Amino acid sequence: MNPHQDPTQPGERPPTQPGERPHPHPPTQARGRRRRATLLTAAVDLLTQGGFAAVTHRAVAHHANLPLAATTYYFASRDQLLAEAFAQLVETELTTTRTWITDHGLTALTDQIATADRTRQLGLWELYVHAGRDPVLQQIARRWADGCIRIIADTLHLPETDTRVRLLYTTLSTLWLEQVVEQRPLDEARTLLTLAVKTAENALPPP
Repeated sequence: MNPHQDPTQPGERPPTQPGERPHPHPPTQARGRRRRATLLTAAVDLLTQGGFAAVTHRAVAHHANLPLAATTYYFASRDQLLAEAFAQLVETELTTTRTWITDHGLTALTDQIATADRTRQLGLWELYVHAGRDPVLQQIARRWADGCIRIIADTLHLPETDTRVRLLYTTLSTLWLEQVVEQRPLDEARTLLTLAVKTAENALPPP
């Protein structure tokens, strides 16, 4: 058997990842792409259920109901698996956050945090902290922070570099982390976020 061939689907190869050289024989079969997506979804599920330590090649393969060989074929290392799971989780959360703010307003974000899947939020923040020790994860963590700042800036119709945007993001992040980790009273978070938003809005120049 070709050592570089997926034993679960002969002739398929994983898609090229950012920073890798294009493979001379890129995958053409949809089944291979679906298989890889299934493994990545399983990694995200495990990350949100059990945290950083729960994501291993063997656990992901079992959760996805696929052979271990498929996991090691599509993801060369655990680090790659974690990075891609983190990136997918970040994109999902940014989309959810933007939609919620569009529908309910910035001050209502504490309610979205309180009703969201707590284990999923813990997985996100756990990887965010772990990113301080991993340069690859650090880049993904910055995408998360930059994405949140962009959402706030768009909501307030301010440039992303405005100090009020950064200050509001810092306030929101602190309240978010306190709610997820410490589960402090929600009313307190609502009051503080409302005050922070009003302060930023009152400082805006007249149209």
